[in-house]
Amino acid sequence: MAKLVTKIIKLQIEAGKATPAPPVGTALGPAGVNIGEFVNQFNNLTRPLAGSILPVLMKVYSDRTFDFIVKKPPASRLILKAVGKEKGSDKAQNKVAKMTKAQLEEVAKEKMEDLNANDLEHAKKIIAGTARSMGIDTE
Repeated sequence: MAKLVTKIIKLQIEAGKATPAPPVGTALGPAGVNIGEFVNQFNNLTRPLAGSILPVLMKVYSDRTFDFIVKKPPASRLILKAVGKEKGSDKAQNKVAKMTKAQLEEVAKEKMEDLNANDLEHAKKIIAGTARSMGIDTE
C-alpha cells in the first residue's frame, strides 16, 4: 500500500551544517520527524557542497518516515558567486556589477534542472531577468 504524504516542508539550509536547532528543529518537530536522522542524512549528502545555501523539499509520510530532495542553490546566490559580490543592489536601477555571456551560460547550465525552461536559451533569459532585478547588467 502506498504511503500517505501528511506534510510537505520546504527549507533552505547551508550545505553540511544542518543542526537540530532552529530553523530545522522548529520546522520538523511538529511534523513528528526524527530530527537527528534528517540532520545526519542531509549533512552526509551535502558535505561536498559546503558553503552553499540549498533548498530542501521534504515529504513526511503518515508513519513519520520522510524523504527529501536537495535542489541547486538559488539563482541569486549563483549569480552573486559568478560576479564575485556579497549582495545585489537594493534597487534594480542601481547597477553593482556586470555579468558576461559565459558567466550567464554557466549559471543557466547549473540551475537548468530546477528551472521551468525547455532549452538553454530560455534558461539564460530567466537567469538574466533575475540578475537585472538584482542590479547586475548582462552582456
